[in-house]
Amino acid sequence: MASPSDKQADLVLMQRIASGEESAVAELYDRFGSLVFRLAYQSMPTRDEAEDAVQEVFVRLWKTADRYDPSRAALVTWVLLITRRHLVDRLRRAQSRIHPTKMSEAVHPPVTNPVDAADMEQQERFASLMERVSALPDLQRTVVMRAYLGGQTLRQIGEELNTPIGTVKSALSRALVRLRERQSTEEVVL
Repeated sequence: MASPSDKQADLVLMQRIASGEESAVAELYDRFGSLVFRLAYQSMPTRDEAEDAVQEVFVRLWKTADRYDPSRAALVTWVLLITRRHLVDRLRRAQSRIHPTKMSEAVHPPVTNPVDAADMEQQERFASLMERVSALPDLQRTVVMRAYLGGQTLRQIGEELNTPIGTVKSALSRALVRLRERQSTEEVVL
């Protein structure tokens, strides 16, 4: 779980963004830009659309910065949820546009769309996973986020954090064990 000082620092950052401080927006982008881009690039049909989506996500983060509440979610979780919602909205808008070749589909829409149900289930699983990740200790959470969502190698993470690679590997290993334990605990409760 994020330490109180980390939560306070995240809150101060979002307050600076809400007040219009450009350097705070740049700081937020430096922290989460690659993560948001990676999610957008995986979701959008083209790189250009992914880049547009990233810009739109950061505009949305800027406009909603005053609503961030560190007691409800870690900043990374909040950023990821806003990103996910924006990408889903953008994909839905793209699907809702009527193309001349799809006029018959507009007149006779399919009764059910199993892809939408699967997308919703995947989003719920992702949100649940991000809740569990945000509850990890600082180093473990950072290593998981950078390795799996940021696409960094363990060596890169170690260099950036000025931490021995053995410590980074141990943190990742412990984090994965905790995530599996919490997942199995949640499944038993359900």
